Amino acid sequence: MYTFIIFIHVISAVLSIGPFFVLFPLLNRMKGKNKEMLDTSLEVFQAAIRLVKHAGHVLVGSGILLVWQGNWPWTTSWVIMTILVMASSILFLAKAFKPNIREFQAGTIDLDTLIKKLNSNVWKYILLLLIMLWFMVAKPNLW
Repeated sequence: MYTFIIFIHVISAVLSIGPFFVLFPLLNRMKGKNKEMLDTSLEVFQAAIRLVKHAGHVLVGSGILLVWQGNWPWTTSWVIMTILVMASSILFLAKAFKPNIREFQAGTIDLDTLIKKLNSNVWKYILLLLIMLWFMVAKPNLW
C-alpha cells in the first residue's frame, strides 16, 4: 500500500507543477489577441490553475499518509520545512493569478502588465514548488 501512495503522491506532484510549463507559450500567444481569443486564453489559464489546485489536494492528502505510514515524526526538519513552503505556496497561489485576471477584466491594468505579472508569478510559483520538491526528495536534516 505504501508504494501505491508514493505513486499517487508523485503523480499529484507532477500534476501540481506540470501545467505551469504549458502556460508560458500561452502567455506569449496572448499578446495582441482580440477579446474573444484573449478570453479563451484566460479560461485555459484558469483551468490549469484549477487542475494544479486539485492536484495539490491529492498531494497534501497522500503526503500526510506517507508521513504517517513511513513513521516520520512531524517534528522532522524536512517535514516542517515542506509544510511551511506548502503553506506559503497556497497563500501565493490564492493571490498570484485570479486577482490579477480580475484587475485586467475590470480595466485596472492593461494586457502587457497582466502578461508580465502572470509570467513572473508562474516562475515564482514554480520556484516555490521546486523548493518543496527538494525537501521531499532530499529530506535534509536541518536541525
